[in-house]
Amino acid sequence: MSVVTLTIDDELVSGRHGETLLQVIREHGMALPTLCHMEGLSERGGCRLCIVEVEGSLRPVPACSTVAQEGMVVRTATDRLIRYRRMIVELLFAERNHYCAVCVSAGNCELQTVAATLGVDHVRYEYLSPRLTMDLSHERFGIDHNRCILCTRCVRVCDEVEGVHTWDVSCRGVRSRVIADLNHPWGRSETCTSCGKCVQVCPTGALFTKGAAVGEMVKDAGMLTRVIEGRDKKGWQE
Repeated sequence: MSVVTLTIDDELVSGRHGETLLQVIREHGMALPTLCHMEGLSERGGCRLCIVEVEGSLRPVPACSTVAQEGMVVRTATDRLIRYRRMIVELLFAERNHYCAVCVSAGNCELQTVAATLGVDHVRYEYLSPRLTMDLSHERFGIDHNRCILCTRCVRVCDEVEGVHTWDVSCRGVRSRVIADLNHPWGRSETCTSCGKCVQVCPTGALFTKGAAVGEMVKDAGMLTRVIEGRDKKGWQE
C-alpha cells in the first residue's frame, strides 16, 4: 500500500493512501475532538468538531471525511478552529435541553468531555428550550430527545452493523428528530432486535438502559469494534 507524506501542526507525518486526515492525525497521537465519528461506521461529517485548516483551502474542512493527500499542510488547533469548536458545542447545548445534573450519562458523556476539553463553561446563545418527549415504550431501553445531538450513530449502527434500519431521522433543521419505524413508538417496532447497539454508540444520555440512575449509564466504547471483528472473523472462517 502506498504511503503519503504530509505536514500536520509543523510535524512531518506519513499515512497510508486512502486514509482520512482524522485517521492519520489519531494514528500519530494527536488529539482532535469528534462526536459523530465512530470507528466501524461510515462517516457523516455532521458535528464539524474535527474541522482542520488545510493550506490552499478557503474554508476549514472536516478531517473525518477529507482524504489525506501527498504534501498537504494541515493545522488542527489554530485560534480560529478553537473558536469555531467552542461555538459548535455551545450551539449543541442551546438547541436541546441538556440538564447534565440529572442525566443518566453525567460524567460519562462525550458531549460533556468535549465541552470540558474546549473550556466551554457557559453558553452565549439563547436556549431554544423545545418541548421534547421521552419514549419509554421499549421493554429494556429508552430514548430522551432532549439529549439527542443528531449525530446519527444510532441510525448508522442499526443500518450498517445490525442490518435492520429501525432508526432514521425525521424533519429538518431544529425540528429534526430520531424516529423508529416511520415514527412509531420504539416499543412497537417490528424491526428492532433489542440488540442495544444503538444505546452503546450514543455519545450522550439520549439512548439509555431503563433503570439507570444519574451518572450510572456507562457506554461500552469498544463494543462495536468487537462486534465487527467477530463478524469478519466468522465470515473468514466460513
